[in-house]
Amino acid sequence: MKVYGIDFTSRPRLRKPITCLACRLEDNTLKAGTLEEFANLAAFEDALVRSGSWIAGLDFPFGQSRKFIETIGWPEDWESYVLHAESLGRDGFRKALTTYRNSRARGDKEHRRQTDINAGSISPQKLYGIPVGLMFFEGAPRLIHADVTVPHLRKGDPDRIAVEAYPGALARALIGRRSYKTDTRKKQTRAQATSRRDIFQSLTSGALTAELGFIVSADSSLADDPSGDQLDALLCAIQAAWAWRNRAKRYGAPQGFDTREGWIVDMRLSHST
Repeated sequence: MKVYGIDFTSRPRLRKPITCLACRLEDNTLKAGTLEEFANLAAFEDALVRSGSWIAGLDFPFGQSRKFIETIGWPEDWESYVLHAESLGRDGFRKALTTYRNSRARGDKEHRRQTDINAGSISPQKLYGIPVGLMFFEGAPRLIHADVTVPHLRKGDPDRIAVEAYPGALARALIGRRSYKTDTRKKQTRAQATSRRDIFQSLTSGALTAELGFIVSADSSLADDPSGDQLDALLCAIQAAWAWRNRAKRYGAPQGFDTREGWIVDMRLSHST
């Protein structure tokens, strides 16, 4: 099975592209292959419509929290509210989230999905710092327009499957809260480089084979990138491969998860409710 790990950005450019790592899952080995960089969203769209069979782990929130959707009055089902958000345009979407946040009491401005709480990820409403709200806005509608299958959320082409990945969850499981990346050159440190090597070593040493169900084979150069984008793409691919191995078990989705919100694929979150 072909597996893609995609580290996403809402404004790809030459200096900060979307990073895609192509891998292949055969028997009990996930073998990392070619790296690609998409300097614009059109190139990302082209990748989504490539003929299958493949599964991709994408590092952006596919959904918003139930509380936000219900309170703001957007359509209830996943596909409808994603397309509604797209219809607002980027500026309109930003304005809607900003107006909502400004109208809320302190501590109740940005809501997390249950899966964000489980994984330790930030609210998909966030527009600043790490603007995952804009990543949702640019990423989720493109999944619909490309007609990919998003397990439990929409049925599209059964040979092209997209799952929400979050490399931070797997990285923290391996090295705790140690920093391992930054885009800011002045803040890149030897300690971060050591952390990336430690993550890579844990991934490829076979230590996780019992949990993953496969071993990981990859070139150590993926840990050299100080931005962490290449290593994150590998982490996303691992999460996607695990989902594929568990496709007969809801792709690893937790029991009773909210199909309006979606879920983050991770072997250590699969039993969360």
